[in-house]
Amino acid sequence: MSAVTGVIPALVTPLDADGELFEAGLRDVIDFTIAGGVHGVFVLGSSGEIYGLSAEQKRRVVEITVEHVAGRVPVYAGASEITTRDCIATARMVAGIGGVAGLSVLTPYFMTPTQAELVDHYTAIAASTDLPVVLYTNPGRTGVDLALDTVLTLAELDTVVGIKDSGGDLASTRALVAARPPGFAVIMGRDTLILDALRAGADGAIASTANIAPHVVAGIYDAFVAGDLARAQALQDALTPLRHLVDKATFPVVLKEGLRLAGIDAGWCFAPARALGEPWRTQLAEVVAALGALAKDPGQKETS
Repeated sequence: MSAVTGVIPALVTPLDADGELFEAGLRDVIDFTIAGGVHGVFVLGSSGEIYGLSAEQKRRVVEITVEHVAGRVPVYAGASEITTRDCIATARMVAGIGGVAGLSVLTPYFMTPTQAELVDHYTAIAASTDLPVVLYTNPGRTGVDLALDTVLTLAELDTVVGIKDSGGDLASTRALVAARPPGFAVIMGRDTLILDALRAGADGAIASTANIAPHVVAGIYDAFVAGDLARAQALQDALTPLRHLVDKATFPVVLKEGLRLAGIDAGWCFAPARALGEPWRTQLAEVVAALGALAKDPGQKETS
């Protein structure tokens, strides 16, 4: 079995209007997603606004998450900083807390390292901790991709156990699945492609929309594993309108607003990210309501 499987929400980090950690909100988001059937939780990702959190806030997020999850599902954390030095510092902080199953490390952003530099970068991070490391490529946001040869080189390291692929190119995902060594997980990071990736042989998804509709996103995976492809497709289709709305405001405003509409107060985003305007907010309310109805009627197969 791969080291990382199933649907893992990339959790938001609830904040108050001044950018301070809203601890009760984080606990509520954790409970909401676990109750929705997710197979793990992931903190300190881009959905969690890692780029704006202080070192102490990052530490506190991990501490609260490990304590509150209390072994119900695996906990994963991001160590996605710009420099190798800072990634190592975050990785060591996470490892020192304990209770975390693995790290996800995004390629550097703002700078554009070569593939050889990326090999050195990830090799140094992997050597700095005993925690399993999941590579993370999201070229649409970072401008940096991990070439297949680079991934395969890094997969030879004992602690590099998988990759989160947010590139949005299903052909690339298929190439990763076909070329990977045994036990190396391929995790989809594009929420609209979860079922397609599973059909291609991927092991699961780290999904931001699972904050708002964990029962739907986890249901895609569960239905696929159970062989109910019709239900898996219906749930994937139902999720698509939500994912399309995520980009209608500064990321991750829609995730927190969607959680609020689902009954969970996830607070604010770091300024200058603030509000979701119309007509998008009305559309989001309609989509969240439709997805909520799927939780009340698990057998429903209609799309929204």
